[in-house]
This record gives sequence, C-alpha cells and structure tokens, in this order.
Amino acid sequence: MAALGEPAADGIPEPLQFTVNDGLRLMLVPSGGFGWVIGDHEVADRDRSECVLGLSAESPAEVQRIVEQARSAGARVVTPPAEQPWGYVGTFADPDGHLWMVTAV
Repeated sequence: MAALGEPAADGIPEPLQFTVNDGLRLMLVPSGGFGWVIGDHEVADRDRSECVLGLSAESPAEVQRIVEQARSAGARVVTPPAEQPWGYVGTFADPDGHLWMVTAV
C-alpha cells in the first residue's frame, strides 16, 4: 500500500494517508498535529484509541452540504469546512461524540 500526498521535510507525507479500498482512506496523524481536526473536542483517555471517521466528497460544496446536514441532525461542527493543504475539509462530532471528517480532494 503506497502512502498518499506530498512528502514533508522528512520525506513522509503529512498527514500520512493510505487508500484501503475505494471510498476508504486511513490517515495517521501525530498527536501533536491532531489539533486542526479536533478543535476543542476532547480526545480519548491515554488508555484508549482515538479515531476519526472519514467521508469523501465530490466537491467543496458537497463537504459544506454534508457538514450542514450533520449539524441540522444534531452534530456539533468541530472545524468548519475550509481549504487545507490536502483538500477541502470539515469535521463534526456526532451526538455520540464520534468525529467525522468530510474531505473533497
């Protein structure tokens, strides 16, 4: 499985991403760089894993639509949709506290 994205100064793409299958991407983010995704949302305790569920969108407009639809259904917008170096991204926490990141590349 090949890593996706432009290499950072150390030669490894950041965030480190892999395509698992069509529609599923695994992203590994160093804990120090996780703030842009989680905003003021509390992360899991040290003895638990934290994960962010990702959705792919066709366009920035679709990212905005999905994040707004989630907000209307009771989710809390954690990071409003905005352009990032790897795509147009918005993150929300569902009513159970799970983080969802919507990305249009």
